[in-house]
Amino acid sequence: MKMNKRTFLAGTAAAMALSAGGMARAASHGEKLKVGFVYVGPVGDGGWTYEHDQGRKAVEAEFGDMVETTYVENVPEGPDAERVMTQMALGGAKLIFTTSFGYMDQTINVAKKFPDVKFEHATGYKTAENVGTYSARFYEGRAVQGTIAGHMTQSNKIGYIGSYPIPEVIRGINSAYIHAKKVNPDVEFKIVWAFTWFDPAKEADAAKVLIEQGCDVVLQHTDSTAPQAAAEAAGNVYTFGQASDMAEFAPKPRISSIIDNWAPYYIEQTRAVMEGTWKSEMTWDGIGAGMVGIGEITDAVPAEVKAEALALKDAIASGEYHPFTGPLKKQDGSDWLAEGETADDGTLAGMNFYVEGLEGEIPQ
Repeated sequence: MKMNKRTFLAGTAAAMALSAGGMARAASHGEKLKVGFVYVGPVGDGGWTYEHDQGRKAVEAEFGDMVETTYVENVPEGPDAERVMTQMALGGAKLIFTTSFGYMDQTINVAKKFPDVKFEHATGYKTAENVGTYSARFYEGRAVQGTIAGHMTQSNKIGYIGSYPIPEVIRGINSAYIHAKKVNPDVEFKIVWAFTWFDPAKEADAAKVLIEQGCDVVLQHTDSTAPQAAAEAAGNVYTFGQASDMAEFAPKPRISSIIDNWAPYYIEQTRAVMEGTWKSEMTWDGIGAGMVGIGEITDAVPAEVKAEALALKDAIASGEYHPFTGPLKKQDGSDWLAEGETADDGTLAGMNFYVEGLEGEIPQ
């Protein structure tokens, strides 16, 4: 599996002038590039879809009259997604971003029907000549969150709201647990699966269940701010923003966040289609490339804990440290990583197991 690191920096001055001139000529002839976005939730979810839509707006700000963007929100993962993508392509979109894992097969199916349209699928693993994939190494941010959570819990019980039991979510749970355990050997995780990306009522219920079980820190891999509101109502519970800063709940219960920064990637891929340089690739970037950000760590977190978390962030960004570094065992006690060994991308991309110490089974 080829994982490309991207710099988002311009090339030489001559190349910049050439590409700018080419795009300017296209604009002067009224040849707008139509770019479509398919969203699994509402743009106002305050999390995942909100940040993707911020990326769409960044494309408009970057290219102005040279582009025309459109989006459809609240598209279920399934057959209806294929209908939406097909309509976008028939409407003249030449670049379509499909922004949820469950759109994978639909993206591949529609791409076969429209070989002259470029498709970019978020968090998936299937590609084609006109289909690329992109994702962020969210597990890097979970390592930082786990470090903070392990220090902040008083009950030694940390709750985690999972969306669906796919590798992306399992990686996050494992990473958060490993790093919480490193700073607090007595910590235990309680996991509730919501089986949704965005459903405020279900997410709030999941948070309440975890709080009732004694969790005083709650992490989430779902997209609404409902768990933040539930924690705020309960009092003395800490939370972390998911995908977006969710800063309206700072300085407490939201004490930090993972922020997905899609804008540079969306701008880069749009430019590549304009210039005729787009190609199918698999991109998986993290903190170092700026695709994963760590939101403000509020003053509710002690200064020494904040310093430790930021040091970990810097070590991950520089490549000095990998969140999955041995010795590590799997949940069943079997050896996984030896001392100093780091996980390979292939294993991480298909992760379907818990690490040692986590309780419960992964739903099938």
